[in-house]
Amino acid sequence: MSTSSDAKPPTAVRQDTGEEVPEEKGSDVTGNSRFEPVRLALSIEEASNLLGISRSLGYELAAQGRIPTVRLGRRIVVARAALERLLAGDYDPVA
Repeated sequence: MSTSSDAKPPTAVRQDTGEEVPEEKGSDVTGNSRFEPVRLALSIEEASNLLGISRSLGYELAAQGRIPTVRLGRRIVVARAALERLLAGDYDPVA
């Protein structure tokens, strides 16, 4: 009879390399969470936190059009892809 100390942790095989890697609870072999999908839209406050700026500066830049926003009903959100383009230098703000 085996004890819990004898049990090996569950493993998974990476599809790209065939390597056997430890399977972490709550994530797949690529490291993506199975329970929390990547959100495509962020609040201005969340985008500000990611950019390392204050919440008020985030709202100010969004109002100026320097941070790209989308209105969804009553919410104003920042698309993650647009934020990445902004940081890559591919976003041209509206003058």
